[in-house]
Amino acid sequence: MAESYLAITNGVVFTGDALISNQTVLIKGDKVFGIVPTSEIPAEAEIVDANGGYLTPGFVDLQIYGGGSRLFSADPTAAALDEIAHALVKSGTTSFMITMATNPMELVDDAMGVLRRYQHPALLGLHLEGPYLNPKKRGAHPEAYMRKPEKSEIKSLLERAGTSLRMMTVAPEQFDEDVIDLLLNHGVILSAGHSNATFDEAMYGFQKGIQAVTHFFNAMSPFHHRNPGLPGATFQSDTVKASIIADGIHVNYQTLAISKRLLGDRLFLITDAVVAVDNGTYTHIFAGDRYTLPDGTLSGSALTMMQAVANCVRHAGIPLEEALRMATIYPASLIGANDIGRIAAGATANLVIFDENYIVQNVFLGGVCQ
Repeated sequence: MAESYLAITNGVVFTGDALISNQTVLIKGDKVFGIVPTSEIPAEAEIVDANGGYLTPGFVDLQIYGGGSRLFSADPTAAALDEIAHALVKSGTTSFMITMATNPMELVDDAMGVLRRYQHPALLGLHLEGPYLNPKKRGAHPEAYMRKPEKSEIKSLLERAGTSLRMMTVAPEQFDEDVIDLLLNHGVILSAGHSNATFDEAMYGFQKGIQAVTHFFNAMSPFHHRNPGLPGATFQSDTVKASIIADGIHVNYQTLAISKRLLGDRLFLITDAVVAVDNGTYTHIFAGDRYTLPDGTLSGSALTMMQAVANCVRHAGIPLEEALRMATIYPASLIGANDIGRIAAGATANLVIFDENYIVQNVFLGGVCQ
């Protein structure tokens, strides 16, 4: 029996390139079949009415720690991943990199063991934020578990990780060139963060293959007129991309606007979101619009990607089309994923419908309404 079509109509479609009206997105199986005029909907297609809302690619979040009521590092189990994935997909994030901050290496091993056996269509892999960071810029990370990067230890870590480890935040000034090469040769995307790097140290790391910067301006050497540091190196790079937390708390909205003006398509959104938890390495306390440690240290956001997009438009003067690219095609391009982050023939049918108030109405994961 041939697969039937699903036709999503009566919406403003964001393809990844532009917003278009009076067009219908056809889905066949788990893929986008194409974008066609409404007059060309196949007779046998099941119709979904977007009710005049925006129809966009599903959001791509490369740094998130939990969802629902679960923090993965506090509960590194398949059941926790199930709840996290369900909550994120319902919020519009159809692709995510589960993230672990600095933790005891035994716990990291437990998490990697779970991830080697676990599959979910929204899960992209593990982003390991630590433990190879600079204690001077540790932020909420406990210094007791930070480590100097030793080649033999990282080689062993890569062997234990298998294909689960996709991304790692590193302090470039802590790393020798051969250790960076080892990680890159295993396909790990490297992002500079929790770093006190000078401008020259950061630029050297970029030249050696570090492709990104983690939560821009947070937990890094500051931009100073006599020492531009990691932010200055990011601005001066031609290729390095930077993630940013658009909650108005981690960075001021004018800092977001300035960064966008200077970085253009190299700036993308993450949530850096956590959940309230009082067990494990971290105690995250919900403080109304953010999460903190018991001592008040900012420890994570309360954002969704939908809220981050809305904040870019409402508070930083970023056009909706560009804010959507920051949440979809830009992060997808960093990890080399050509099948997500866009609506085009052959792309995975991960789609979000949201209204003029930035409230998610429907989510499709692999063509299936969630």
